[in-house]
Amino acid sequence: MKNLSLTFSSLLVASATVFSAHAQELKGDAKAGETKVAMCIGCHGIPGYQASFPEVYRVPMISGQNAKYIASALTAYQKGERKHPSMRAIAESLSEQDIVDVSAFYEAHGKTGAPASVKAAPAPSAKVAELLNKGGCIACHGDNFNKPVDPSYPKVGGQPADYLFVALKSYKTEGQANWGRSNGIMGGIAKQFSNAELKELAGYISSLPGELKTVPQSKFR
Repeated sequence: MKNLSLTFSSLLVASATVFSAHAQELKGDAKAGETKVAMCIGCHGIPGYQASFPEVYRVPMISGQNAKYIASALTAYQKGERKHPSMRAIAESLSEQDIVDVSAFYEAHGKTGAPASVKAAPAPSAKVAELLNKGGCIACHGDNFNKPVDPSYPKVGGQPADYLFVALKSYKTEGQANWGRSNGIMGGIAKQFSNAELKELAGYISSLPGELKTVPQSKFR
């Protein structure tokens, strides 16, 4: 099983979603990014905000998220590799420079406001431990799911359980015009599990101490 985890890690490194070579050379400016997030704060700047498509779930916390991951995700929405009507429309309105600026802003934004509360990480149940081992999850997402081995991978510890469940299911979704995430590695991992098992994984990962948070933002500046 250790070899399986290492294999997943190696494959993820090799096949992570990569935005264009030009975009990788661009340097994000957090200050400039602050002026470009008006379309983001209506959801990600409201603690506990719930989306309603394709089902009701709390949106992910992105303040403190890795900038490279945010940029990779936005680029995937632009390309249609991630399907979500609202997110694609927003991503398509952004230039490559806008994307790296917004990403830099949210990575730095996690350092503002009150520090995230620190709590002890709960031990997984025997069943959840078996599921984690089967998926090789920690090999890529790291300690407490907050120390990914590559900055283009997300921190997910402490994210809302309902969001994590919807995100994991989206990797299993095929043939839908407006919903789903096209990622060969995550798709292969998610499809090993039933939805009930994905829900258990989501619940455990959500219970972990996280570095992410939602910093309230106002549209009126």
